[in-house]
Amino acid sequence: MFKKLFGAAFAAGIVAGLLITGIQEVTTTPLILHAEEYENGGHDHAASLKSDYVIIQTKLFSTRTPVGSEKLFLAHSNSGTEGHDHGEEEWGPEDGLERTLYTLGANITMGIAFALMLTAAFAVHGGEMSGRRGVLWAMGGFAMFTLGPNLGLPPEVPGSMAAELGARQMWWLGCAAATGIGLCLMVFGRKIGFVVLGILILIAPHVIGAPQPDEIGGGVPPELAGHFAAASIVVAAVFWAMLGWLSGTFYKRFEA
Repeated sequence: MFKKLFGAAFAAGIVAGLLITGIQEVTTTPLILHAEEYENGGHDHAASLKSDYVIIQTKLFSTRTPVGSEKLFLAHSNSGTEGHDHGEEEWGPEDGLERTLYTLGANITMGIAFALMLTAAFAVHGGEMSGRRGVLWAMGGFAMFTLGPNLGLPPEVPGSMAAELGARQMWWLGCAAATGIGLCLMVFGRKIGFVVLGILILIAPHVIGAPQPDEIGGGVPPELAGHFAAASIVVAAVFWAMLGWLSGTFYKRFEA
């Protein structure tokens, strides 16, 4: 059992992390670098936001994840302070190879963590597992960690205005948990009452509403911001599909 759970998760996480990093290099990463040109180009320093960047492309959560976003994706979190800080800049990886390596390391780490969740779900549910079945389970993970939270807190490029980080983190965690619980009740509930309860729990975070900034704006063109949001969600779906197929396939192989 240990071999199946951890062997399959590590193998799937490493392969998926490598593949998605390559995909990001030609999809979301150029958009982030382009947005940084607007953020640092002096368009409106008085209204710009100071951003702390975390190289975690996988939005896996989106750019609004509790760790800072995305998301499986070059993520960032806004400090929430207005006005440009001309003081000492915080450290960040250099563009190019160093940044790519940090992104790769983060993607592999997140890939292994999510693959462990998938293989644990395989073991608890039981039954024969395959790559196709793994994709179905992974789509639940995609809905829980990306699709649901991104409906209230979509992926954002550097320079976008945002609500206070702590409030966004709390809402994101609550939304992810509610989405997971709601889906489980809807899929595995044997009575209509459980399905109805699952639907109510699923929509509850969106009825409450995600925290939003006092005003919307920033120096990045809306076309670029919209492109990044759409690309981040699609890349996250690709990541989860790959991770599900790899987890299911390796899980079955380690079973032999």
